[in-house]
Amino acid sequence: MPFCLSLPNSGISPLLRHAPPIRCQSARVIIAGESNMAANSLRVAAAQMTSINDLAANFATCSRLVKEAAAAGAKLICFPESFSFIGAKDGDSLKIAQPLDGPILQQYCSLARINCRESGIWLSLGGFQEKGSDDEHLFNTHVVVDDAGNIRSTYRKIHLFDVDIPGGRAYNEGSFTEPGKNVVAADSPVGRLGLTVCYDLRFPELYQQLRFQHEAQVLLVPAAFTKVTGLAHWEILLRARAIETQCYVIAAAQAGQHNDKRESHGETLIIDPWGTVVGRLPDRLSTGIAIADIDLSVIDSVREKMPIAKHRKPVEFWKSASL
Repeated sequence: MPFCLSLPNSGISPLLRHAPPIRCQSARVIIAGESNMAANSLRVAAAQMTSINDLAANFATCSRLVKEAAAAGAKLICFPESFSFIGAKDGDSLKIAQPLDGPILQQYCSLARINCRESGIWLSLGGFQEKGSDDEHLFNTHVVVDDAGNIRSTYRKIHLFDVDIPGGRAYNEGSFTEPGKNVVAADSPVGRLGLTVCYDLRFPELYQQLRFQHEAQVLLVPAAFTKVTGLAHWEILLRARAIETQCYVIAAAQAGQHNDKRESHGETLIIDPWGTVVGRLPDRLSTGIAIADIDLSVIDSVREKMPIAKHRKPVEFWKSASL
């Protein structure tokens, strides 16, 4: 049954008292406050799903969510890391890895062409298994596709998840994934996007680069956080990145049990530049979309009232200060 949750205004800074309510899971719901939406507001959607080792099933889920987001008036829908495939066994991702012009990703580009041209919605496809420089490696690649099905930008995940989770399993992403080398931002209908993937979230210097060197306004964090680390750190880290960069953050998440070895935290979130959660699915583990209206004038207002860009010290200052 469709449902929608509203975000209470109590306790919110007067600066952002007008922040949009937490949005609904289904596009069939009439979205609260739509008639009062500011002229410079732009609607975005963040998808939550439980990808498995079935390319066709995952594509069907993504197709349905794109249609829901388009019907809700979103101009961008963000999908989580590994949206198209999560393997059941080690090595499965390498077996299905393809170049960006291969049939898997081109199917998603076709999805954009067929469903998105009229609505003008773009796709953020976070964490695609792009074929690497040899048969033993792939790139974990965040791909932005426009409403005509063209690839507008790609970012290869820089920070790889080689971690032994306390009380959980060990991950060794670096054993089969090549790290990216470039910081990437891209213009879009909803502002200038800063592209990242999952574990990047723990490295604030990347987000500082996106904000201060690449002029990002909206930071994208597609992820498949583990259950243990997600419960401990997911929302805290996302809100911190939003506050310290004064950007919107859209964090699409994998959720629930993918197979007998892997479980993701979920909790897809959309956060404003003041650190307030403005979009969240009511169920942390459900498949659906969180919807929020982002207002680029809020970014300008926050940055004007808290001018950290003027106050931050250059790299040279810290080099001399540490002597």
